[in-house]
Amino acid sequence: MKFWHFSEQSMHPAWDHIDGPTKVVVDNRFCDPQVAHRLYNRYLDEWIVADQLGYNIFVNEHHASANCMSASCLLTLAILARETKQARLLCLGVPVTNRSDPYRVAEELAMVDVISGGRLEIGLVKASPFELAMSNQSPARIMERNWEAHDFIVKALTHRGKPFSWEGEFFNYRNVNIWPRPFQEPMPPMWITASGPTTGRRVAELGSVCATFFNGAGTKPLYDAYKETYLKTHGRPASIDRFAYLAIMVCGRTAADVDTRVKKVKAYLEVQPRTPKAWSNPPGYETVEANAGALRMGKTGRVNFGLPQNPSLQDMADGGIMFAGTPDQLYDQISSFSDRVGGVGQLLMLAQAGHLSHEETVDSMTLFAQEVAPRLRDYAAHKDQELVQAA
Repeated sequence: MKFWHFSEQSMHPAWDHIDGPTKVVVDNRFCDPQVAHRLYNRYLDEWIVADQLGYNIFVNEHHASANCMSASCLLTLAILARETKQARLLCLGVPVTNRSDPYRVAEELAMVDVISGGRLEIGLVKASPFELAMSNQSPARIMERNWEAHDFIVKALTHRGKPFSWEGEFFNYRNVNIWPRPFQEPMPPMWITASGPTTGRRVAELGSVCATFFNGAGTKPLYDAYKETYLKTHGRPASIDRFAYLAIMVCGRTAADVDTRVKKVKAYLEVQPRTPKAWSNPPGYETVEANAGALRMGKTGRVNFGLPQNPSLQDMADGGIMFAGTPDQLYDQISSFSDRVGGVGQLLMLAQAGHLSHEETVDSMTLFAQEVAPRLRDYAAHKDQELVQAA
């Protein structure tokens, strides 16, 4: 199992002062540049600590949001490409439907890969629904636009030789010529996010890593669809490192440590739903399959991340939202969840969230790296053998 340290680089000191949504329409006077300066550098410091502890690094991107100040994941990774030594660097992701120029995206990806000496991993996402307000894009046909941008970027990064032209439905270029070309041959590994079987099958056909966020009960059908399609397409079973999962991670030395840290992290869960209703799920953004699934969850009385009202720590662990506890508890929670969904090989760890301090974050990361990660690596190696034999 591989472990990726993640932070949304939030402007959490402003949350209690914002009345209403924390995205799209939030007043930027609540973002004090001096506070943002300190936070940006704090988050960079934590990624550098992660590199020293043996973690890989995962950075995301959002816009007009007090929940995530990362306006460009590739800008952050360009810094970390120079400042870190061994960590793989994952951008998950670049919202290609929110960007008007995938050519520029391909150039930036190649540049970061070269600076890092070949440590970049690419994640392309369709963008969160609320971000379409900033990019002036229509949610209609968003997936067609997403897949054309994906195909163009792959072509641009893998092409060798003289320039080529691209004549597509959404993008047109007369002279595509990536300088520098990527350090890794033929290109850095590709990750794609998915929440349901339809997208999972497409990701499997491409052979990309399938990543899903806070997906809980939806994870097993997604992974099962991926495995079935991968085997048919590639003639071999998918290894466990094809499956990535994101959850909040809190590790403590004592029950008191865990309780204190969880209380601080829960602010993240409370602020996430504060999105203007019109931009939570604009028509055309989600597939019929995904909308039907959301309605089914609503009929069970579940709200916010698919959790019951007043969830316990066990509810959050079972639902794949937050793994929190002492090292032994975390091993049991993660391995149990992995067993239920069919095997997780890449654990994306939101290890800084809410009001968790720098000192608490680093202590939690260090304890996990020393006492949980080695056991989970052994677990994943055995799980991988089971997957191959079952296929």
